[in-house]
Amino acid sequence: MKKWMFLLVILSTMMLSACSLLEGANNSIDYVNQATQHINKLSDFAEQAPQMMKDAALNPETKQELENQLNGLKKEIEQFNLKSVPSFAKDIHQQLVEKNEVLLKEINNVVENGHLALDKLQNSQILTTINDITGLINRITNLGS
Repeated sequence: MKKWMFLLVILSTMMLSACSLLEGANNSIDYVNQATQHINKLSDFAEQAPQMMKDAALNPETKQELENQLNGLKKEIEQFNLKSVPSFAKDIHQQLVEKNEVLLKEINNVVENGHLALDKLQNSQILTTINDITGLINRITNLGS
């Protein structure tokens, strides 16, 4: 009887350890996917923004769309910065948060009282900062390997 109890305790412990390991792997994959999606959204904006800035000077609808995208990025960045992070990704996440904070300040400088100041956007470092952030994509994808 004691052997069976002992065997049951060992099997239970092994199963709990395996579940914990599997959960950790899933959390890791989730973080890598979320960080990659975040960077891809920023990259997409950086690709579209130069043409939108040119068009926004002549078209109020494009200017409004650009303003909406910046406000959406701002919310996305704020939410991403608060994500729970697996321990192995804390360093890279901290780097992302620091760069995101710089980007948030730049967005806040070009969106005054909820309205886009197009001249400030054209003279801002937003696209450069986004390029700095997208430079981290290789490190993030390597986390998932």
